[in-house]
Amino acid sequence: MSTDTTASVSTHILDTSVGRPAEGVPVTLSARSGSGARWVTLGGSATDADGRCKDLPALPEGTTHVRLDFEVETYFSTKQAEAQQDAPRVRDSGAFFPEVAITFAVTPGEHYHVPLLLNPFGYSVYRGS
Repeated sequence: MSTDTTASVSTHILDTSVGRPAEGVPVTLSARSGSGARWVTLGGSATDADGRCKDLPALPEGTTHVRLDFEVETYFSTKQAEAQQDAPRVRDSGAFFPEVAITFAVTPGEHYHVPLLLNPFGYSVYRGS
């Protein structure tokens, strides 16, 4: 939840290769206060059955930049991704991108929902609502 002095962040992952949420993907949230500041890891979560991280930590006051690190390699290399497919397996056993790091600027008082659209060979991200 954002306040006048902090921003807030939420995310979810959709596996576009199967048209379903990506469950069980570890996500780490980091923040910094200014372009030259060092990154501070605030904590993490994992996506639920709906592909959402509902318990990411709050951002500290003064945060200007946020980084979400999605560890997708395990998701694509396990039976979890395969089990979600209705069609026969057509993808490789792993992912071309073993992790996805998304960095973005934030403004106090704003909420940032950042969905990740994912497949084994690419991804897209945007500011949602």
